[in-house]
Amino acid sequence: SLIWTTDVSLMLRLWLTLLFSGKPSSMILSALNQLTRTLLRKYDCGVRPVHNWTTSTTVYIDLVLQSDGKTQSITTSIWYRQIWRDEFLVWDPEEFDGINEISLPSDAIWVPDVIVSEFVEEGKSPPIPFVYVNSSGSVKNYRPIQAVLACSLEMYAFPFDKQNCSLTFRSWLHSVREIDLALWRSAEAIANDKREFTNDGEWELLSIPSQYLQIRQDHADYAQIQFNVRLLIRRRPLLYVVGLLIPSIFLMLVDVVSFYLPLNSGTRIAFKISILLGYTVFRVNLTDELPTSAVRTPLIGVFFVVCMAMLMLSLIKSILVVKLLHHSEMEVKEMSLTACLLDKYSSAGHSFPESALTSIKTLDHFELESSFEEDLLSLNEIQDPPSGLNWLLQELVSLRLALSQEDSESSAQAEWLGLCLRLDRLLFHLYLLVLALYTGTLVLLWASWSFT
Repeated sequence: SLIWTTDVSLMLRLWLTLLFSGKPSSMILSALNQLTRTLLRKYDCGVRPVHNWTTSTTVYIDLVLQSDGKTQSITTSIWYRQIWRDEFLVWDPEEFDGINEISLPSDAIWVPDVIVSEFVEEGKSPPIPFVYVNSSGSVKNYRPIQAVLACSLEMYAFPFDKQNCSLTFRSWLHSVREIDLALWRSAEAIANDKREFTNDGEWELLSIPSQYLQIRQDHADYAQIQFNVRLLIRRRPLLYVVGLLIPSIFLMLVDVVSFYLPLNSGTRIAFKISILLGYTVFRVNLTDELPTSAVRTPLIGVFFVVCMAMLMLSLIKSILVVKLLHHSEMEVKEMSLTACLLDKYSSAGHSFPESALTSIKTLDHFELESSFEEDLLSLNEIQDPPSGLNWLLQELVSLRLALSQEDSESSAQAEWLGLCLRLDRLLFHLYLLVLALYTGTLVLLWASWSFT
């Protein structure tokens, strides 16, 4: 009797252990299977899931946006969220072992035909074959979308620009009486949630103003939600300021400082040519960094063109001034050649004619002009002087004339150099004035565009 009781208790304990160890798994699996079969047994994915056909299905839209645009389109990555209520997918969790949420194949249930009107090219969007459904009938369809949006990018103030694009969500076929649209979260919540915005470092999210519209087409009203992205993203200009604007400003400052090089040293023109060539190479290497827009020329493109024009104007100005300086030196050399011919004529023992005296007076611009004339006239009045004295007087006159001509040449060069320096200073001040006016105008245009 005792042995029989012990065997019965052991068998009962073993049976209970096997029963309770296998029951939860089998119950959960059977509950999931039974729930899925129950929900999809008579489900028609082609019928809008409402018991009363006059009741509209509200689809809630939520998104995360990332833009990367250089031309008239934006490559957009959207974490797209659709939430709606399916009245045919409702159950009591108590009847199915407390299951409150399940995943179902998206092609087995009804899915709203909500599209983005601005899509011009499908990108790489991985398919998500399942949706989440809870016991109250709420369906959550989360999927990433990467597509190309057609929009009119305003690059006039690049890199201080704000993009002007729109994302319009609407139903392709259903009117507003069948499918209505709404935001799952407020536009402010989407903009303030920095974790939701995929930030690539170039753009700054400001706000996402949205607008609900009902458009009438084919005698029916269609709902659409338009996300106006005009104030959504603002470009962070630091990368372009450091890589494009600051090097150009440095080259312009070096060109301004080059005006302090000596005018007659011959190095100013070579230095300015080197700056112009360096700026040309800099512009060619950065062509791909600039936006391409056929509507309006960006201000930064005008900035580069005007900078190159200013460098060329500076080079032309220096060439003209140096040309004037070189022209004066050639005239002085011609004057020196005339003086040498007169010197040889006087050393040959001939008297100076009146034309020679006139030429000498023309070349001489100093107070010694009268003394030269008296000395030469006194030589003509001497009657048969001794040969040694005649030679000595002729040499003294030649030496006097050569020294005077050298002083005259040096004075003419100094006077002309001073004139060229004053002209160079005047053109330099005009250059600075034009450069300052251009810089101020460009800064005002950029500032006015950025704050509008």
